[in-house]
Amino acid sequence: QVQLVESGGGLVQPGGSLRLSCAASGSDFSIFAMGWYRQAPGAQRELVARNIGGATNYADSVKGRFTISRDNAKNTVYLQMNSLKPEDTAVYYCNVITRTSTTMFHYWGQGTQVTVSS
Repeated sequence: QVQLVESGGGLVQPGGSLRLSCAASGSDFSIFAMGWYRQAPGAQRELVARNIGGATNYADSVKGRFTISRDNAKNTVYLQMNSLKPEDTAVYYCNVITRTSTTMFHYWGQGTQVTVSS
């Protein structure tokens, strides 16, 4: 079992920056991928950014503004969000995928609110 603890959300003005963190803890697990999703009111949850073995991919809407990074020693993933726009307002969820030789498991953080407003 893996537990995820997110931090770093809040209220920011358009054009501002925030940094989200997500730390994974537990026993005897191997991380395959770490990433961030978001869900705005009335919308479906969507992928924001993901890191799989060092390779990263981003939603088109955040390319050039958001950067995902991992600290493997700390089992922590970060999302640096710059040039924030009101349409970035959403609850952001950390997602971690672990795997054994036969199975993959998905874990979700509790979600952190990001609000971009003047």
